[in-house]
Amino acid sequence: MTLFLVHWVVVAIGLAAAAYIVPGVSVTSGAALAVGALVLGFVNAVVKPVLTVLTLPLTVVTLGLFYFVVNAAAFGLAAALVPGFTVASFWAALFGALVVSLVSWFIGGFLGGK
Repeated sequence: MTLFLVHWVVVAIGLAAAAYIVPGVSVTSGAALAVGALVLGFVNAVVKPVLTVLTLPLTVVTLGLFYFVVNAAAFGLAAALVPGFTVASFWAALFGALVVSLVSWFIGGFLGGK
């Protein structure tokens, strides 16, 4: 349970950083941030693996670059499901997903989690 809460807080920090850094990504309240982080974690755990398998041939052909599109799609889907968390465009979703990934990776490296 503790690991889940730590991961949730780390994703929320990444989402807040994305909303601050990336134009076109916005979170209107703390509640939207918390729910957005929870939904983003759910989408990454359930929907993203399905998208990854379905788009595997295209990802192989593009030497892995299409995986960025899958990340953007998952980020955009999470934004579409949460009121108060908006993404203006595909590019905002792409860079927002990249910021969340980098911040989560960076903080996770310091925490020493799996």
